[in-house]
Amino acid sequence: MGMSDAQQWRQEIVKDFDESLVGEGLAVNTRKAYQSDVTDMLTTLHIDSASELAAVALDDLREWLAIHLDKGEARASIARRGASAKRFFRWAHTRGLVERDCSVRLRSPSVRPSIPDVLSQPEALTMMEQSLVLAAQSGPLGLRDHALVELIYATAIRVSEAVALDLDDVDMGQRQVRVLGKGGKERVVPFGLPAAEALETWIAEGRTEIIRTSPKAGNPPPALFLGSRGLRLGARQARDAVHRLASVAQVGDIGPHGLRHSAATHLLEGGADLRSVQEILGHSSLATTQRYTHVSADRLWSTYATAHPRSGSED
Repeated sequence: MGMSDAQQWRQEIVKDFDESLVGEGLAVNTRKAYQSDVTDMLTTLHIDSASELAAVALDDLREWLAIHLDKGEARASIARRGASAKRFFRWAHTRGLVERDCSVRLRSPSVRPSIPDVLSQPEALTMMEQSLVLAAQSGPLGLRDHALVELIYATAIRVSEAVALDLDDVDMGQRQVRVLGKGGKERVVPFGLPAAEALETWIAEGRTEIIRTSPKAGNPPPALFLGSRGLRLGARQARDAVHRLASVAQVGDIGPHGLRHSAATHLLEGGADLRSVQEILGHSSLATTQRYTHVSADRLWSTYATAHPRSGSED
C-alpha cells in the first residue's frame, strides 16, 4: 500500500526539521527523540498539510500533552515532548511556515491534566445570547458566527471538524450532524433547538447571500460554513470569530477549544454519563474524557464550600 499524501507531507516536514538540527552538534538519540515527538504530534493532532499546521493553536498543543499524561507517561517524557514541540514551532516560525509561534506559552502539564478554561453555564448562555444580538446587526457573517458558536457549544465538536462540515452532513430533521473526526473516525452527534434555529437562519439567509455576491457564485462549495469570499471557512478564521464573540460577551478569552470543553463539562454537570460524553467528543480513550470530571468536581466543591453551613470553610 502506498504512502498517503498526508503521511508523505508529515515525513517531509519532519525531515526538513531534522536537517536544521544537524549543524547544532546534537546527539543522534536527541535528534531521534525530536523526530519521534514531532511525528507523534502531527499525527495525533491530525495535521496533514501546511494550512493545517498554520492553524495549530496553543490549546491544541496542550491537549496533545494531556493525552499523553492520561496514558500514564512520566512527567519527564511529557516535558521532553513539550520541548520538542517548542523547538519545532520555533523552527517553523523562522521558516515562515506559521505566522505566529503558538508554543511560546506552552508549559508541561502538572500532575493533574490541564484543560483550557471553561465557561460557567450562565456565561455560555450570555455568549450565545450576545452572538444572536450581533447576528441581527452584522449581516451574513454575523449569522455565520452565531451558527458556528451555537453548533460547537451544542455538539462539542472540534473547530477543525466544524469547518470541514458540508451541508449534507447536517440532518435538520433529526437535528444531528455527521462528523469526521481524528483518524478518519465518523460519529453522529445531536444538537438542540437553538443550534438548529441558528443553522437554519445562516443557511437560508446568510449563506445564500454570501454565495449570491461571491466570485464563486456559479459553483459554490458544499461547505456548511463559508468565508466572506464564498470559500470554505478556515480554522483560523473560525477561531478568531469565537474569540471575538467571547470578548464582546465579556466572558473571558475563550476559543473553540474552550467552548468544546465547556460543553463537555456542562453535559457532565447535567447528569450525562461519561461514556456518552466520550462518544460525543470522539475520544478514543475514556481517560481523555475523564479530565472533565475534575472540573465538575471542583465546581461542586466550590459550591458546597460556599453554600453548606458545615462545609468547614472559613467565614
